[in-house]
Amino acid sequence: MADTIAELRRILKTCRTVAVVGLSAEWHRPSYFAAKYMQEHGFRVVPVNPRYAEVLGEPCYPSLEAIPFPVDMVDVFRKADDVLPIARSAVAIGAKCLWQQLGVKNLEADAIARQAGLDTVMDRCVKIEHARLFGGLNWAGVNTRVISARRPV
Repeated sequence: MADTIAELRRILKTCRTVAVVGLSAEWHRPSYFAAKYMQEHGFRVVPVNPRYAEVLGEPCYPSLEAIPFPVDMVDVFRKADDVLPIARSAVAIGAKCLWQQLGVKNLEADAIARQAGLDTVMDRCVKIEHARLFGGLNWAGVNTRVISARRPV
């Protein structure tokens, strides 16, 4: 599991197309807020939710397998019990990373993804980690555990 600053920074630099499983079209939901932030920071957000046709101006797909182009990261906004089939789908579509959001931790799904060679992250928010590692949170007085006089690019 990727847990160091260097690993998280590498994942966020290289995984630029992010399929967000469970992305809601409701503006007040955490998935919407996080995906909007990532979109505004240059990531291609691919909504995956069978309930919607479109979210954040992007076509919404009913499953990972329905996405007709390569995806770098699968970002999961579902409860931990739902992650196992999502991990198998992430492996099947050739994703590079399985990211389980804050509060989501399925060890079996993590093991399946790691065994297939995917980077894995559990119980962390993509938006928070991006802001922490690439600038932003330190201005609000948050200890980012990153000591540097230069902003990373």
